[in-house]
Amino acid sequence: MAGNSFGSLFRITTFGESHGIGIGVIIDGCPAGLEISLDEIQHDLDRRRPGQSKIVTQRKESDTAQILSGIFEGKTTGTPISIYIKNKDQRSKDYGHIKEKYRPSHADFVYDQKYGFRDYRGGGRSSARETAARVAAGAIAKKLLANLGVSITAYVSQVGKLRLDKHYSKLDFTQIEQNIVRTADAAMAEEMIAYIKDIRKQGNTVGGKVTCVVKSCPIGLGEPVFDKLHADLAKAMLSINAVKGFEYGSGFDSIEMLGSEHNDLFYEEAGVIKTESNYSGGIQGGISNGMDIYFNVAFKPVATLMKDQSSVNQKGETTVVTGKGRHDPCVVPRAVPIVEAMAALVLADHYLRNQNSKV
Repeated sequence: MAGNSFGSLFRITTFGESHGIGIGVIIDGCPAGLEISLDEIQHDLDRRRPGQSKIVTQRKESDTAQILSGIFEGKTTGTPISIYIKNKDQRSKDYGHIKEKYRPSHADFVYDQKYGFRDYRGGGRSSARETAARVAAGAIAKKLLANLGVSITAYVSQVGKLRLDKHYSKLDFTQIEQNIVRTADAAMAEEMIAYIKDIRKQGNTVGGKVTCVVKSCPIGLGEPVFDKLHADLAKAMLSINAVKGFEYGSGFDSIEMLGSEHNDLFYEEAGVIKTESNYSGGIQGGISNGMDIYFNVAFKPVATLMKDQSSVNQKGETTVVTGKGRHDPCVVPRAVPIVEAMAALVLADHYLRNQNSKV
């Protein structure tokens, strides 16, 4: 299986399956001397882990990270960093009933067709459990960026038809971790939580949207042709399980605007060139321009329902798939740290690439 690595200079490779012994990540290219503690890595893993509230999957995993290499006396050594997370609460018997059946909108069918074999226990390698490894690596990338003054903040901006329409500049980001749905508005949080609970009682699932804001990004990150910064951010986000869409800056709203409305006019302030508006989303010509980078990531409803669904088995025979096990009724509360991690990995990689591009 190809495609297990991501990045160019700051490069990660993840490994492991949902119901295997454990999962992990190898991080290559991290500069030496970066101060990083296990607590900083664990903090983000705790935000992603299952079983953290009543509106997420009740699989009980502590997601305790073990650093196997690459960090000595609290600092990176410049050698490959290896992080391992042991699986503790696998219930593989929950998946025995779909050993030969294809769950609607899952990877079961295409895995069988591509590889001629699949790990049916929780989806194996296709499970969102793999994203814990990304979050661990992202914590290190975030620390590298934080030393440059860069901050990355994501929050839930929509669940089903419940939409937080306020511009991110009008929101209080300190509210995000004060509620279990991880939105930046206390009143909207209560509505979203109640809605997700109701959806769960129905045995159904619902989608949502995560908004991410990057502040103080250096000017010059990104390459102007195939490796545009927004293109790499899009690939990073679309590689996350259940993601169906990505837009940055004005996104699809720009369709209805005139060029005279959409253009970001330049001005100078205290020796710094800025733009009056920021419909570009902090990226022009594929390169960061120093303004805030902001984007939205759309997540579909979880494919596993606690309802009977018609399907076929490996022989093409009509069958019924019954939902079992522990699953998220809505993925976005746990997706927030994943979106932040993938954004950090892209920016850290482009930061190092940009350093190499200068004479």
